[in-house]
Amino acid sequence: MGTIRLTAAQAMMKWLSVQMTDENERFIDGMWAIFGHGNVAGIGEALHRYRDVFPTWRGQNEQTMAHAAIAFAKGAKRRRAMAVTSSIGPGSTNLVTAAALAHVNRLPLLIVAGDVFATRRPDPVLQQVEDFDDGTVSANDCLRPVSRYFDRISRPEHLLTALPRALRVMTDPANCGPAVLAFCQDVQAEAYDYPEAFFEPRIWHIRRPRPDAGELARVAGLIRSAENPVLIAGGGVIYSGAEKTLADFASRHNIPVAETQAGKSALAQAHPMNFGASGVDGSAAANAVSAGADLVIGVGTRMQDFTTGSRTMFAEGAQLVSINIHGYDAAKHGAESLVADAREALDALGAELGDYRAGASDPTARTDWLRAVDAYCARPDDQAAPPTDGQVIGAVQRATGEDAIAMCAAGTMPGALKLLWQPSEGGYHMEYGYSCMGYEVAGAMGLKLARPDREVICFVGDGSYMMANSELATAVMRRIPFTVVLTDNRGYGCINRLQTMGCGGEPFNNMYVDCNVEVQPEIDYVAHAAAMGAHAVKAAGTDALEAELAAARSRDIPTVIVIETTARNFPGTGLETSAGEHGFFWDVAVPEVSDRQKQRDRHAEYLGQIARARQVN
Repeated sequence: MGTIRLTAAQAMMKWLSVQMTDENERFIDGMWAIFGHGNVAGIGEALHRYRDVFPTWRGQNEQTMAHAAIAFAKGAKRRRAMAVTSSIGPGSTNLVTAAALAHVNRLPLLIVAGDVFATRRPDPVLQQVEDFDDGTVSANDCLRPVSRYFDRISRPEHLLTALPRALRVMTDPANCGPAVLAFCQDVQAEAYDYPEAFFEPRIWHIRRPRPDAGELARVAGLIRSAENPVLIAGGGVIYSGAEKTLADFASRHNIPVAETQAGKSALAQAHPMNFGASGVDGSAAANAVSAGADLVIGVGTRMQDFTTGSRTMFAEGAQLVSINIHGYDAAKHGAESLVADAREALDALGAELGDYRAGASDPTARTDWLRAVDAYCARPDDQAAPPTDGQVIGAVQRATGEDAIAMCAAGTMPGALKLLWQPSEGGYHMEYGYSCMGYEVAGAMGLKLARPDREVICFVGDGSYMMANSELATAVMRRIPFTVVLTDNRGYGCINRLQTMGCGGEPFNNMYVDCNVEVQPEIDYVAHAAAMGAHAVKAAGTDALEAELAAARSRDIPTVIVIETTARNFPGTGLETSAGEHGFFWDVAVPEVSDRQKQRDRHAEYLGQIARARQVN
């Protein structure tokens, strides 16, 4: 068997360049890189050497580079991924938040973080974190709790096992998540005689586990005996490519569908069985069928608190079924488990159920809700007054076509979009597993790289924009066009509502006007975005917003449209349940002791709500 002598870093890049998908594309599309002393000499040289077969992209911050990579993987339905490399100190720890985001959302990400010297000869090197009691610890150990696979490359031959293990995790639909390779900086530059066979192209296949016969029979029996079942569609439907299967299953068996944040757009909003968003930020129609269901069937969802109204939404006697590719998720809430790929499970259940049809769901509930959505999103008569977020969403909906993808991550907009955005299939991209402020701009860039055929609309509040915006400059440099709709309500409006309405508190430290500052800030977001090369404008009203959205399609760079919005309450936050039209309880603890009657009253209401929560785990 022949060998080829390469440095460990060269071997890594050569190997990554020939790891392929079923569609004959690189599984790892390339590597985002910010170089420092811990990765420039080894990894940097190797990336330069293989730049023609394995591309490198420079970002502005390690965390946001990784956010772009994660959004790419989500946009590619986990069929492709990207890698990120950092140096050994702040660069590595900057990646912890992004790794946690990928971990929570079950998304593939390869992190190649520079590490200290394996020989320990020059210890402590620049930026080295020393543990006084454990000589094996480095800053990269911070990544252990938020990685699905962690390895430390302290010998060149470790790559022979570490690289295949990392990709095996990233391509495993059940255990998918971030893989971290802490790469000792001296080892990156060490030479080794690698087997030539190691660099033969390899195709990574995504498995589709079929359901166990016993589990399938039990779940089919539960469905057959149910009169009013409901389906809760999660992100697993999309990652499985089961959108059409879900649509056919729901129609054939007359079962209404409610959506999670990750599952929204698995069914187009126009599909007659799509009753809208589930849970805390849910629609009146979806929450009514969920609360009245005798059987709740989760498909590819973790049944997170927003989906279940913190375990208060489903009737006490309702049976839960969870179809999930991972047994850990399938067993949550005491559900009857069906561990399988979503598409395989729905196909098998359809065959078992035959001509079974559930009791007639009330179509007027869905019609009434969509009529309410139109009212929330209608063009405001007063174009001089700041619009609500719902009116902004309506303007974007009117100004875009079937190919538009709305994306977001944190603040008020995720709840509003889940509630009000009416997507075509695949027209929604939300990072809400970790709800990470600062994901939006970088995520829009990564999503556009994954879906160049579709218009990407990034909704971001002023708070999230202030946290992380620098990848706008990267998108300008690389000519990656997307549109940012920056809603400015002068602070953290979502948390302010939670503070004042949800928890009975007083406005404090969220809106700029309620902060301990000497001067109220007047931030010129248009000038800021333009300084990074984006086309930036301010829209005075929703009519102007619609016009600017149309104009943005002709550009090959990002467009940032700033629009001032009102911070007043509007249906869609999940907290204004007095409207009686939507939303459900969310368990956010209210202080038990307070000198204000409003907060004491809120605590009494809170105790009544948590008493309704299902206790089965």
